[in-house]
Amino acid sequence: MEVPLHSYGATAKPRSRTATSAGNSLLFQDTSCASPTLAAHGYLGGGARGASAGGDGGRAADLFQDPVASAAMMYGSSLAFQSKDMVNKEISRFVSVNKLKYFFAVDTKYVLKKLLLLMFPYAQQDWEVRYHRDTPLTPRHDVNAPDLYIPLMAFLTYILLAGMGLGIQRRFSPEVLGLCASTALVWVVIEVMALLVSLYLLSVHSDLSTFDLLAYSGYKYVGMILAMLGGLMFGRNGYFLSLAWVSCSLMYFIVRSLRMKILSSLSSDSMGPGASAKPQFRLYITMATAAFQPIIIYWLTSHLVR
Repeated sequence: MEVPLHSYGATAKPRSRTATSAGNSLLFQDTSCASPTLAAHGYLGGGARGASAGGDGGRAADLFQDPVASAAMMYGSSLAFQSKDMVNKEISRFVSVNKLKYFFAVDTKYVLKKLLLLMFPYAQQDWEVRYHRDTPLTPRHDVNAPDLYIPLMAFLTYILLAGMGLGIQRRFSPEVLGLCASTALVWVVIEVMALLVSLYLLSVHSDLSTFDLLAYSGYKYVGMILAMLGGLMFGRNGYFLSLAWVSCSLMYFIVRSLRMKILSSLSSDSMGPGASAKPQFRLYITMATAAFQPIIIYWLTSHLVR
């Protein structure tokens, strides 16, 4: 009996082909269509960025080439320069920037010499400020010229020492430190204003400016620092010894310096009524300014040393 194999093979072959195609679809995934897409995306992104950059550069070039935009930029620049000039003029009405620069034209050599002169003024023979073509020499070229650098640095150092002294006494607080700083600054302003009013009422014609008086008045901060250092390191006895030394030195320095400024202009004021009384008044102003220095030094430092 013959078995009809052709019918079995016919049915088996399609199954094997179906299994094979199913297996191929599971084992091998066709990714040939994905790579062009990724590549296209990449190339398109770069092209888009390039086109965007090109567009921005074109717009910037068009902006600079546009006459209206250029005129607007030039007008804005001119307004900025005019505003700067107006601000400088308003500042110059109250404070001369060039004169202020003069008082800060110092160097290390001048600072050392000036500090030695403030503490040991007795050996100094020449106290006259030097001039060059009717213009006073800058402080770095003349140790007798007043400056504002040393008073400013001494004021900041005084504030630091005041904070240290208050901390040692366990009385430190920002309010107390601010009160010390403001009090020291206000007393200098009061002293300068009193000198200006006195010179004006007595009709004293001198080349002393407000900055000059502020510099001479601010030198007391150096004496205050030394007095406080003596008190912090050696107690009350060291404080009073240091106070006596710096007071005498500063008084001598003020008298010799202001004497060259105030009393040197007597020749121009020797004529007129009351001329004989003017030398006495000028001498009184000089001596009163010198005598005020140890009083204010003690007032501003005694409570910081115990």
